[in-house]
Amino acid sequence: MDPLERDFYEERRRRWRRRSFWKGFLVALILGLVLYSGAILEAVRGFTDQVARVEIDGIITEDVEFEAMLDEIAERDNVRALVVRINSPGGTTAGSEALFGALRRVAEAKPVVAVLGEVAASGGYIAAMAADHIVARGNSLTGSIGVIMEYPDITGLLERFGIDVETFRSSELKAEPAPYRPITPEARRLSEALVEESYRWFRGLVAERRGLEGEALDRVANGAVFTGRIAREAGLVDTLGGEREAIAWLESREPGLEALPVRDWALDPDRTFGSRLLGLLAPSGGIFGEIGRFDGPKLYSLGP
Repeated sequence: MDPLERDFYEERRRRWRRRSFWKGFLVALILGLVLYSGAILEAVRGFTDQVARVEIDGIITEDVEFEAMLDEIAERDNVRALVVRINSPGGTTAGSEALFGALRRVAEAKPVVAVLGEVAASGGYIAAMAADHIVARGNSLTGSIGVIMEYPDITGLLERFGIDVETFRSSELKAEPAPYRPITPEARRLSEALVEESYRWFRGLVAERRGLEGEALDRVANGAVFTGRIAREAGLVDTLGGEREAIAWLESREPGLEALPVRDWALDPDRTFGSRLLGLLAPSGGIFGEIGRFDGPKLYSLGP
């Protein structure tokens, strides 16, 4: 190839590289503008009038960041109402209590309606009672009004393998019950008293929030699980249906809410502002491990 021809092809390659660079730059610029404008649009939408929607899914434990998000919903004037979708068998009694309190703070500022999914039992039902109105599917499972505390007893296994556990403690009730020693009568009485005291709180909450007493309260506060249809007849839920019925109820409380967009509020996995701005949903996980790990007795409000 003579020098003139070589220069010609080299110049063509340079032009092709320049065009490829600018094409790539323009594509990246357009993509960045689209993403940036989308984030801005999402941020603007977050400050327009709306009905907020939150999901309570899986095992309930205390979550201060989720409670803080609910407090923000309560304080935001542009959030006119809240839809709480619940699909949970319950969780720790203290965690359910904290969630109930956070939802009640929202309800003091604006209408709140709960929509029960497949399961909203025990602690999940505690969360539902924080709403002003409860909607359930006919075959939703709910109720399970009760408290449980349990732990594994591995004393027989330790004895079989000849393993002893030496414990030094300040009193006989310290760190009771424990899985590696037989429970004493006094420790059993104490554990039963803790469960009974928390159960009275749960039962009293049902009586207060659902207006039940006497035999009507006894029939539902026995730990049993009910379908949505039975729960409505028993006074535990108000309406059968789903989110459409929930929005219709909100409209009956405050005309104009039905026309507002329903915006999802959720904590993202990284708990970062940027991810929240883009509306990324947070997957739930890692909680069953917390339940399965014995790190001391806990009171649970768990359904089936």
